[in-house]
Amino acid sequence: MELVSVSPEVQEILEKALDGKRITPEEALVLMHANADDLIAIGLVANKLRERNVGDFVTYVVNRNINFTNICIGSCGFCAFKRRLGDAEAFFLKLEEIVAKAHEALEVGATEVCIQGGLHPDIDVEFYTEIIKRIKEIGAVHVHAFSPMEIKYASERSGISIHETLELLKNAGLDSIPGTAAEILDDDVRRKICPTKLTTKEWIETIKEAHNLGIPTTATMLYGHIETAEDQVKHLSILRDIQDETGGFTEFIPLSFVHFNAPIYLSGESRGGATGVEDLRIIAVSRIFLDNFRNIQASWVKFGEKFSQVLLNFGANDLGGTLMEENISRAAGVASRMLTKEEIERMILEAGRVPRQRDTLYNWLH
Repeated sequence: MELVSVSPEVQEILEKALDGKRITPEEALVLMHANADDLIAIGLVANKLRERNVGDFVTYVVNRNINFTNICIGSCGFCAFKRRLGDAEAFFLKLEEIVAKAHEALEVGATEVCIQGGLHPDIDVEFYTEIIKRIKEIGAVHVHAFSPMEIKYASERSGISIHETLELLKNAGLDSIPGTAAEILDDDVRRKICPTKLTTKEWIETIKEAHNLGIPTTATMLYGHIETAEDQVKHLSILRDIQDETGGFTEFIPLSFVHFNAPIYLSGESRGGATGVEDLRIIAVSRIFLDNFRNIQASWVKFGEKFSQVLLNFGANDLGGTLMEENISRAAGVASRMLTKEEIERMILEAGRVPRQRDTLYNWLH
């Protein structure tokens, strides 16, 4: 009895991937448009490729997100986190408060602090470097901080180049950069969802500059709003090309759009986030297409604890961080909490995988 019926075109693409051959963007688009029966086969192949790449190990990091301000001059339509100066819910943490949060994280065994914030009108590169220096003074912790948009903003505020900004941050102790602010790397889409954000070209240039300076980054994609499958594949192709050139990405993190409180959803300009089927497809096709990425993350904050276990069988091999604190997804409408090491390892074990705590750069800690 044939358990999975697969269309001939999809079958040919999947066999090519299993043979270790790189699939084209056009072939990736075929997979993005595949029907439900084909999706099961795509997931099986993605799972096999995951097994070849990383075995049955699923990783996580003990970390804390520190969002130091929600005050932002930007106008991103997908963001429910930002506030303007003077708003009742606006906040801007003092340097001592940021350091105290990092110290709390170290006390409970965190190896990473992830620091990002809004584009506050009164900050520049000196503020960013001071955060890093002060945190590094309290102990050995990996500082994963400042998106390409924040780096561009700091450079403009300080009147220096992106290269000089990154050098200052690295010399202050910056260890790696979150590859956020990517959203969808297509300027037609960006003009609609984040018109004041850096362009596709500027994001690429900032990421490459960081990699060339020896600063690793993650790579992300925000999907489920106004973009098409063609836009998604274009985005993945850009990431694959950069990785071919620099090898500086540590992981790919697909971010499923949380729509509940997002302005573009409330105004009727976007769809209500991705469906579960699309989440499965994005994870699986990413594993197949991004053949030069070892790690594909299923962020439990975005996907939920139970569905993240399913995604571990569609090509993902990492669940992200325990977090301690998460403000951006919560503002968008997700009820999030800290997971303990025991809870996240139980998730992994019950999904039939082997848990491994890692650091930010995917070195195993146990």
